[in-house]
Amino acid sequence: MSILAKSFSAIGLLFGILFFAASLTPSLMPRSYLVQGALSGFCAALGYGVGVATVWLWHHLEIPVPRARVQKTAKWIAVILCIGTAGVFLWRAAAWQNTVRSLMGLGPVGSVEPIELAAIALGIFLVVILLARLFRQTFQIFSSWLNRIVPRRVSKVIGGMLAVALFWSVAQGVLFKVVLRMVDTSFRELDAMIDDSSTPPLDPTKPGGPGSILDWQGLGRQGRAFIASGPTGAQIGNFFNAKALDPIRVYVGLNAAETVDERARLALEELKRDGGFERSALIVIVPTGTGWVDPEGIDTVEYLHRGDITSVAMQYSYLSSWLSLLVEPGYGAEAGQALFREVYRHWVTLPRESRPKLYLYGLSLGAMNSELSTHLYDIIGDPFQGALWSGPPFQSRIWSSITADRYPGSPAWLPRFRDGSIIRFTNQNNALDIPDAVWGPIRIVYLQYASDPVTFFDFHALYREPEWMMNPRGPDVSPSLRWIPGVTMLQLLFDMAIATTSPMGYGHVYAPEHYIDGWIAVTDPQGIQPEDISRLKAFFFERSRSTGYPPPSD
Repeated sequence: MSILAKSFSAIGLLFGILFFAASLTPSLMPRSYLVQGALSGFCAALGYGVGVATVWLWHHLEIPVPRARVQKTAKWIAVILCIGTAGVFLWRAAAWQNTVRSLMGLGPVGSVEPIELAAIALGIFLVVILLARLFRQTFQIFSSWLNRIVPRRVSKVIGGMLAVALFWSVAQGVLFKVVLRMVDTSFRELDAMIDDSSTPPLDPTKPGGPGSILDWQGLGRQGRAFIASGPTGAQIGNFFNAKALDPIRVYVGLNAAETVDERARLALEELKRDGGFERSALIVIVPTGTGWVDPEGIDTVEYLHRGDITSVAMQYSYLSSWLSLLVEPGYGAEAGQALFREVYRHWVTLPRESRPKLYLYGLSLGAMNSELSTHLYDIIGDPFQGALWSGPPFQSRIWSSITADRYPGSPAWLPRFRDGSIIRFTNQNNALDIPDAVWGPIRIVYLQYASDPVTFFDFHALYREPEWMMNPRGPDVSPSLRWIPGVTMLQLLFDMAIATTSPMGYGHVYAPEHYIDGWIAVTDPQGIQPEDISRLKAFFFERSRSTGYPPPSD
């Protein structure tokens, strides 16, 4: 016990316990005991660091220290209060998690597995503290060496900078790149795999089929899934009891050519070969980080247009969107720009009365990169018709600017922008019909859920309450959620990593019925009756919630 007391700061441990307790409060996503344990371990380490820093600052400012007897009494009181607080919070943790689960239609949990949770948290805490002490030792070595040639305070400043540079270079320049390379290689090998059931199409109008300029294997796993799936004209026609066309889909995999411009040109040539510009609508898709195209987003619009539609996508990565977002936020912008540029340059040469209407679509990282795929000045003379962007990441510059400049009084999770003639926002409840608002020549819809941490993660939550947490809150955000300095940011960071584990229609898993409302607003499909919309929503609702339907691959 005495060794433990000497090894750790008592004040630091007390702060660590308080931060551990605070980490048990709810955030946006329901958490398993594994996730909660890891989160609590990091929060406890953060609290320990705050406690140690507080003690250091106290002594540095030369504030009088209470007498030993007073210190001992205060320490025991603090220990009892902190442990009692942690116990109460552990007891309340299941109820807090259930406030999130009930909003998402999940059954309640009876326990958060406190023993397993605490064991995981302790392991994480010790590892983080070990790394922190290794950093301190490195800093002391550098400072001691520099103190021989420069003044003491200067040596500490330079020593600290050298220690930070060393750890940063090891973490990012060596370990992180090695891990990232391993992950990228694994995803690349997985992407190249061809399922036994995956065979090249016999239809010569499909990419990878007879006469196609694209190789079936070169499409990659996500590309093959995109081309092979989707509704046929017969299926769409049966639903509407009317004639329908086979939708045209084009996808270019990352291995199809060496450069992004070459892949974009391949996409254009395949589009022309397949008759993609002869349909009434054309959608340029920027996929997620893995190259995945959300079937809920594209299948729905293909039904709405009865198959008279073309979609084209181009892969730019193998990594999950959240990892790409943290590692390289601009990932995929170059690919989105190259694809749109090739398609747009050909599109503007076509007669206006017969060419397809042009739309953009992207989910998650795809939404952010789709935003960046073009510039207003490049298309103002002959603009595309609209865009549907779902789950835009928090680092999306255009989305962030629009949200910040929203109409006063509208919440951050459902902004109203200007007069609503160009940009509108919606969520689970269709909010696109704005009184007195008339659509202009370009229609842009953002589909976002208030419970989506990919959209609403905020680094500033470290020291200030995010605006989306203020009242009124989104319908899928727990009323028990409270902003806690430092802790809330870590909670949201963990939420972002598990954002696709939520039920459909919450978190970062977007439901088809919400896409339907968005696509109707953006593309204004003709001949669709209210009863058709209701039936279509019911059809996709049942399909998306049925067993075996592909989960998000973001």
